Amino acid sequence: MSHAVCYFFTFMIEAVILWQYSTNLFTARRRPWMQFAMLFIFYFTMFSVSLLEYKWLNMTLYFVMNFIFLFTQYDLKWYSALFHSAVIAAVMGMCELTVYSTMERFSPHFLAESGQFQNMIIFIIFSKMIFFTIVYILIHVLKGQQTQNQQHDNSVLILIFIPVTSVFIMLTLVSISDSFLLSPPLKGMVTLSAFFLLFSNLLVFGINQYNQKKSMEFTQMQLLLQKESNSTEYYEMLRLQNENQRILIHDIKKHLHSIDMLNQQKEHDKINAYLHQLIRSSDLKESARLCEHEMLNSILCRYMQQCTESHIAFHADIRSQTTDFIADNDLTSLFCNLLDNAVKAAEGIPDSFIDISTGKKGQTPFTVLTVINSCRTNPFTTENGSTTISIPRSHKHGFGLKSIRKIVAKYNGNMQIYYNSDTLTFHAIITLKKQGL
Repeated sequence: MSHAVCYFFTFMIEAVILWQYSTNLFTARRRPWMQFAMLFIFYFTMFSVSLLEYKWLNMTLYFVMNFIFLFTQYDLKWYSALFHSAVIAAVMGMCELTVYSTMERFSPHFLAESGQFQNMIIFIIFSKMIFFTIVYILIHVLKGQQTQNQQHDNSVLILIFIPVTSVFIMLTLVSISDSFLLSPPLKGMVTLSAFFLLFSNLLVFGINQYNQKKSMEFTQMQLLLQKESNSTEYYEMLRLQNENQRILIHDIKKHLHSIDMLNQQKEHDKINAYLHQLIRSSDLKESARLCEHEMLNSILCRYMQQCTESHIAFHADIRSQTTDFIADNDLTSLFCNLLDNAVKAAEGIPDSFIDISTGKKGQTPFTVLTVINSCRTNPFTTENGSTTISIPRSHKHGFGLKSIRKIVAKYNGNMQIYYNSDTLTFHAIITLKKQGL
């Protein structure tokens, strides 16, 4: 009876740990009550089979049912579910082996009396506390990553070999410890082997997740840089178009002289064709003039058009020679990311507005860039004691903000962002220093 109670307590703790691990890291496919029902069925089955006291059968069933649970209840590829179930089984088994070897080393009579209810409870609590601690660390290391958005590759299949092999080694050590009376040096080696196995699995698991995260961030940053490069080329094209427009306007007097000559010659068809050619010219399209900087003027004109279409009041006050020291690619990244977030936050709000301005900070080499925009809700949230920002419908906001901070650091500046709940406005104040001064 005591064995059954201990086994039931063990599987209950392991079910809770698996639930915490899976719900914190993966996106569920089924409703919570369905997940709970399947988890209960699986672990009650494992509890019933454990009463037969076949170690290999218990471990195999634990691995297989965890795999089925993860694969069917969460949005995981089969090889990812296989990998995570193998890791959980390996960590759980090595925690028990570690406790087993440690107690054998420091309490020789404990294992001899391990059948006692008190000793079994101590062993279970000790091992499951270590198990839960390690799983808790894994959860916090991996939390926030969306598994369904990660790029999976065949290298995960190779990594599965490590925890599976560790489980086999662990069970072999347990069998040896049960079958033979080991000398103190060998007992110490078994203990160290358990620690080394546990550490190597955690190390490989952590490095793999770290590499996947860095690879994803690198890919996202490359896409962002490519987008910024394309935007720079686009605005350069607009600048050239504006320049051609000014040239055409400058030459309008010559065109009028040509038309006058054709008129004197009674060439009405040629005059008509000439006029239509001038009217259809893209160089004669109207272009707003918001600032003296050609590239920045093209950027502001584009966002002014977006704001007009979205019924957002747009006001720009860019003082002369305040942005001349910023490279074109940095200028594009800085202003486009700021205005992208401002437009997304102000969309759909009655009487919304965006106000952007730049100016010199006294007689210093610093330029102050200020962006104020309407924002219905406070984008700042507090998680785990730290403040983060989340702009609605802006899944790339994190990388945009990183790009802004990178440019601010490049020009030895600083940035302050805050939300005014009284006026329902978001404020960004950026200070940049002219290099070389």
